[in-house]
Amino acid sequence: MNQLNYSDFYQVPELKFDITKLREDLDIILKKKGFTSPKGVSNFGAIPLNQIPNDEDSIKGNNIRGVYWTIADESGKEVSRDVAIDESKYTQLVPEFENTYFKEVYKTLSKKFKLGRVRLLLKEPRSTLSWHKDPEPRLHIPIITNLGCSMVIENVAKHLPADGHVTITNNTKYHNFFNGGEQSRVHLVACVLENPFQ
Repeated sequence: MNQLNYSDFYQVPELKFDITKLREDLDIILKKKGFTSPKGVSNFGAIPLNQIPNDEDSIKGNNIRGVYWTIADESGKEVSRDVAIDESKYTQLVPEFENTYFKEVYKTLSKKFKLGRVRLLLKEPRSTLSWHKDPEPRLHIPIITNLGCSMVIENVAKHLPADGHVTITNNTKYHNFFNGGEQSRVHLVACVLENPFQ
């Protein structure tokens, strides 16, 4: 029997966060941002945790998404979308996260990894992302998920449980994410600037 190759999903050993604290402070942040609950997501939402120091514009508009590549149609031609971002400049915690557990998580991750943008990414129920690839890998801490949520990298699908563990995914390969459940999915996602998959 063939074993699935999960080498593009790297669970970081001996690193785990308190999922209860993450969920409690997530609820506070979602209310501040105008979401009544994690079910209040429309399509795709992103809440930045860090910014370029003293530059609020660095967490607005296209800076929330950043450059990626996709295969948009049957021609099979790869096209670029959005704008390139200097991830290394994102070093300051957004003030609204100062008195939350997210600050501790951010500090811990920043000591262990060279990070770019760190965001809370929200995906509505019964929806998917585009088939695309990113400039760098991504670090994931699932906060709210369900068994209908999986990430697909090339031809391998994997569910990442919301148990406080940290997984780095190889987003430099074509991938997508789908939420087949009936609740919104929320992950803390960070750009990892030193590629562990090379």
